[in-house]
Amino acid sequence: MPTIDDILGMSSVEMIEYTAKGVKKAVVTVGIIQNGQMSYQVYGENGREISQKEHVYEIGSITKTFTTSLLSKAISENRVSLDNSISVFLNLPSKDYYPSIKRIITHTSGYKSSYYEDYVSTNFLNNGNSFYGITGKTLFNRIGTINLENRDYPFEYSNFNMAVVGLILESIYNEDYTPLMNSYIKNDLGLNHTKISDGSGDLSNYWLWDNGNPYIAAGAIVSTITDMMLYAQIQMDEIPSYLNLAHSVLAQVNATTSDYAKFGIRIDAVGAGWMIDTVNNIIWHNGGTGNYMAPGFRLNATVIGSKLFKELEG
Repeated sequence: MPTIDDILGMSSVEMIEYTAKGVKKAVVTVGIIQNGQMSYQVYGENGREISQKEHVYEIGSITKTFTTSLLSKAISENRVSLDNSISVFLNLPSKDYYPSIKRIITHTSGYKSSYYEDYVSTNFLNNGNSFYGITGKTLFNRIGTINLENRDYPFEYSNFNMAVVGLILESIYNEDYTPLMNSYIKNDLGLNHTKISDGSGDLSNYWLWDNGNPYIAAGAIVSTITDMMLYAQIQMDEIPSYLNLAHSVLAQVNATTSDYAKFGIRIDAVGAGWMIDTVNNIIWHNGGTGNYMAPGFRLNATVIGSKLFKELEG
């Protein structure tokens, strides 16, 4: 196992080589947008370059930025306000306080990352998707049992928060999240190879998702590298213009961990789902699932991407 100093001394390609070392079915695709041009390379076992081909990847938590992009659209249409309580849109038990949408999307609501449900321990049968089997009713019940104070809580990155946003979007648009998001991706963003996962794709071990699972809004999208580069360009161009809201500082959180700081990765503030490094003027998000850049496996996409970003800056 390399030390932190060893890793800091690696190039982005060396990081990929280390992460893919001995992984027989490794397929790592790296896309770059530079000077208005898009390009990508594909790496296999041990980080060797292999033939260029578009693959269907789980993008994990980058799904959250799609969810908050659609929420930003709803805000621009005056369907919802950041200051609205979630109880305005969700039929919840009567209570003095529920968090605002702003606190939900900035991960300052006080809700945990997720909550243990009785059947989660059996979900290794569903390719490791620990959220499989959770229903909207389960989430509603859980929300009703949690008592929070009317204040900004310390930043805690939360899948639960984004599942709540998914329920709110369903209420706003009167449509289930999956067809709603698939339509938004195709018709508003113009991405033709991005969708809520249905288990199909050219790779393997995709997470299984059951219909109506609220955590789909937190991590169920699959996409290709070209669509991901197009999506990144859409976000950078802020077209549609309501995407500006997604990148605006909504909460100062000072949540940079010591490990992140060593790699120059910062979370100083949060927009609508996006992490904001106010020191280096970088807006970012990461994503990974059990078989697609899993956070606990060697070096994740955040570390490798940060190194690559610095290399491109020169």
